[in-house]
Amino acid sequence: MNDFLIIGLLIVSLFGFLAGGVWVGLTLAGTAWIGMELFSTRPAGDAMAITIWGASSSWTLTALPLFLWMGEILFRTRLSQDLFTGLAPWLNKLPGRLLHTNVIGCAIFAAVSGSSAATCATIGKMTLPELKKRGYPDNMVIGTLAGAGTLGLLIPPSIIMIVYGVAAEVSIAKLFIAGILPGLFLALIFMGYIMIWAWRNPGLVPAADAEMTFRQKVYQSRNLIPVMLLIASVLGSIYSGVATATEAAAIGVLGSLIISALQGSLNWSTFKASMQGATRLYCMIALILAGAQFLTLSMGYIGLPRALAEWIGSLGLSQFWLIIVLMVFFIILGCFLDGISMVVLTMGVLLPTVQAAGIDLIWFGIFIVFVVEMAQVTPPVGFNLFVLAGMTKRDLPYIARVSLPMFFLMVFAVLVLYFVPELATLLPQHMKL
Repeated sequence: MNDFLIIGLLIVSLFGFLAGGVWVGLTLAGTAWIGMELFSTRPAGDAMAITIWGASSSWTLTALPLFLWMGEILFRTRLSQDLFTGLAPWLNKLPGRLLHTNVIGCAIFAAVSGSSAATCATIGKMTLPELKKRGYPDNMVIGTLAGAGTLGLLIPPSIIMIVYGVAAEVSIAKLFIAGILPGLFLALIFMGYIMIWAWRNPGLVPAADAEMTFRQKVYQSRNLIPVMLLIASVLGSIYSGVATATEAAAIGVLGSLIISALQGSLNWSTFKASMQGATRLYCMIALILAGAQFLTLSMGYIGLPRALAEWIGSLGLSQFWLIIVLMVFFIILGCFLDGISMVVLTMGVLLPTVQAAGIDLIWFGIFIVFVVEMAQVTPPVGFNLFVLAGMTKRDLPYIARVSLPMFFLMVFAVLVLYFVPELATLLPQHMKL
């Protein structure tokens, strides 16, 4: 059967389930089951059981519930309020004011977690209630958080970079170094967008806090000390080689509990509430991940990603148009697959074409991370959208709509990355690794 006809049938199935109110994770699994039953010879039942069990029992994912728990603990302490108290004096004169805490917070936490979902959920737990309480518009708060959460994939450490490095046989250390400047550049683009929005909509930005002297600002910054110590302990344990990301997440939970105890906000009620909140959020994310993993397996057996990749390789495009077509290809593929699966299923076919076009493989790795980031905010399988939908109780179309500007900013960032490749290649070229 024609590949495009199969894609059409699966899209109809996917949106049919979603329109019927079926949970997203079950929708993905159901679409995968239909695809495998109709278009492959592999029995769907045992494949579903094995895949969902494998996705749910992955040691790599252990860091996610721990980081989510850390966010829940911090949400129930004064830490989120202290974060705003410490940052507010420095952001008062910046157009958009405290909206920038979404971007700054995600950029900092991205260097800790390496996960888009964990970054979005953890920072969201701290910023969403505070910004709502201070009167910032929901569409900007949610949209900027959805976009900034993707920094978890670009600013190292990054699981996507590790997977790509193994597949492309390039230095993972160089990939990590290469992600720093593009990550900071993307964060600055997001902050620039917030400033432009604030200039155009001054009436929607809450009034600034009372003006302070430099000495008073520094004094207020003492509120950031617990946050900085927590970040330093998690980051330091990773980059010193003392702990893995999962172990660092456990250190973060322990540090959060200590801070909570010192602030007097740790009691049985808050402890239980934090565990329940993290469990609910992780179960939602885990069900989506399990469904996406089964959909990935189903797509692999049907052969769609490989067939489409081979078709792109046969077009004989110039370097620029190859990048544009690959960007569109991965954006479409990201509507159905998670980022790691996209890389695993397509790199074997695409890398010879990319090398033949004279594209640097380190640069291409950063490009792949960018397009995977876009997939985090594109329905129906945009994990950041699902995380925020669960946290805010808003429907998915609303979350997708307010996140759309972030998507276009990422497209712009990819074009800049193409015309200024030094953003990704400068640091790896000048550092001995």
